[in-house]
Amino acid sequence: MPSLHLRPAVPEDAGELLSIYRPYVEHTAVTFEYAVPTPAQFTQRVRDTLATHPYLVAEAEGTLLGYAYAAPFHPRAAYQWAAETTIYLRQDQRGRGLGRRLYGALEALLTAQNVLNCNACIALPQVEDETLTLASLRFHQRLGYTPAGQFHQCGYKFGRWYHMVWMEKFLGAHSLPPAPFLPFPQLGERSAGLLAPWATAAVW
Repeated sequence: MPSLHLRPAVPEDAGELLSIYRPYVEHTAVTFEYAVPTPAQFTQRVRDTLATHPYLVAEAEGTLLGYAYAAPFHPRAAYQWAAETTIYLRQDQRGRGLGRRLYGALEALLTAQNVLNCNACIALPQVEDETLTLASLRFHQRLGYTPAGQFHQCGYKFGRWYHMVWMEKFLGAHSLPPAPFLPFPQLGERSAGLLAPWATAAVW
């Protein structure tokens, strides 16, 4: 089995990342986007994320298998210790433990940035169907996320109404005052050491 590597994304990864994301837009309600972003739009999303937060990719033999990233939960200053987490895996890579590896690495970097709250926005079916199941909810539960709130019938896609649930996970104690938030680029060479326990393995 080929070696697996986790590393920060670069804008040049956007084309492959978009190919992973595309089927989620076109065939699922996991994302509430209707239109697949253009390559230029997706490249800009990667750049914007990396300016403040981690954007990680998993690759094997030079091919990207999935990605996870964090983004500001809200632009106002008081929310800077909270981040929204997101993960997408290539369709044939689900159920292999790759998501746990990506999220573990992501949380290690966020902890170093002094982020305290991870928040995940998850589409929720009223009844599981071919476009949306409870898989994402259960995945986050296994990683220690707990429900924080639910919005009912707030997303319409494929002729159905879907709920949305927020889940949260604390990465550290909420001290007074908190340690200052460090934008991702400020971690510099520390990132490699933080990724090391998650970044390379012969099998996954």
